[in-house]
Amino acid sequence: MLTKIALIASIILPLWNIPLIVRIIKRRSSKDLSLYWAIGVWVCFLAMFPTGIQSPDIVYRTFTYVNFFFFTLVMVFTVLFHK
Repeated sequence: MLTKIALIASIILPLWNIPLIVRIIKRRSSKDLSLYWAIGVWVCFLAMFPTGIQSPDIVYRTFTYVNFFFFTLVMVFTVLFHK
């Protein structure tokens, strides 16, 4: 039961990046976000990615895929819309 709850949370948690992405696109600006922050966090996720996808823990593995995908979008839109 706890694993199912954690698995659902591992999918839902990264979805909170969607409002940030939408805000960047609507405003056509990411000036309130630091490029260093976005790229730095993404590089850390990239460094953790190989371990995450090899983990036997389904919750961690799922979170790794979903979080990496959505934060990659955040990083791309931050770079594209940064002035």
